[in-house]
Amino acid sequence: MDSQQSRVLVQLRDMILKGEFVPGERLAEIPLAEKLGASRTPVRLALTSLEHEGLIEPSPSGGYQMRRFTSREIADAIRVRGLIEGFAARLLAEDGAPRQLLRDLNACLDDGDKAVNKPTMELDDYAAYVEMNDRFHKLIMDGCGNSALRRVMDMLDGQPFASPSAMLPMQSSMEEGQQWMRQAHRTHHALVQAIERGQGSRAQALGEEHVEIARMNLDYALERPELAAELMPGMKLVAGKARG
Repeated sequence: MDSQQSRVLVQLRDMILKGEFVPGERLAEIPLAEKLGASRTPVRLALTSLEHEGLIEPSPSGGYQMRRFTSREIADAIRVRGLIEGFAARLLAEDGAPRQLLRDLNACLDDGDKAVNKPTMELDDYAAYVEMNDRFHKLIMDGCGNSALRRVMDMLDGQPFASPSAMLPMQSSMEEGQQWMRQAHRTHHALVQAIERGQGSRAQALGEEHVEIARMNLDYALERPELAAELMPGMKLVAGKARG
């Protein structure tokens, strides 16, 4: 994939996840190429990739259109992410994590502690937590050394609201948000402890449990669609209440 096609693919995926297209909207090559300052060929190839990723669908009139996602699809993707991250943590625990990786993970824990362990979190604290959270999860996935897991996670991260920090904006708006964030960060601590102690089964179970807060955030967002649309415009792509 050349650099222009890569750039166009990243830009289009970002526009989709930010809710710049509505369900059913036709994604025509020429207007998109003009908007992105690119030629039609990389746009066409990027649209093909996005269909393969499941973000868009063929249009009855030809070409592609924006699709609608069900809350079940998002919840399923979050669950699968838990399985993948849990297995990555298990590999680190059983194979032995490098010392530098453990130092980096513990630095994340320290940064997270500074953000959540205060009487009231400010917006800057939430932003710091999001940055730390993304870094923490990336360290585990990159550190496990399993390229197949990394490819699956890259695909999941491209799905609406399935990435590690995708649902965190809802927490800054709710009364229980800081409490949920503290609970999530306690799981971060437990995960690192399990990896350090070589407790593979425990690490995997913690990874799977960790995503339940993200599923709770999804339910919270679906119950408050106007607030969710304000905080996360891409929520207009999601329909229906999550079940199961």
